[in-house]
Amino acid sequence: MTREAHEFRDAKKQLEKWGAAAVGMSGDAVGALVKFRDKHDLNFPLVSDTEHKTLTAYGVWKQKSFLGKKFMGVERATCIIDPEGRVTHVFPQVKVNGHVAEVLAALNS
Repeated sequence: MTREAHEFRDAKKQLEKWGAAAVGMSGDAVGALVKFRDKHDLNFPLVSDTEHKTLTAYGVWKQKSFLGKKFMGVERATCIIDPEGRVTHVFPQVKVNGHVAEVLAALNS
């Protein structure tokens, strides 16, 4: 998440050109998000969803596995939400390389 957060931070002016803003959401507690935001000098809000209600509603709170162990976690995704609150674009299973450029292209379309 760190490189992706840096890229969204660095693209703030480009996002604003399209009337857009980045918001990050995580299942982590507020304190952890504040530390992450401050450590990486992020210029956008990070939202804590420790009960996973919004993450579940967006379909990104999923069962994952690592080294044979299964656990629940966030699947990285990006949604573009228009001014009326409609989701206009969904980028599931985000790969960091080139992702911000994809988002900016979608905003331009």
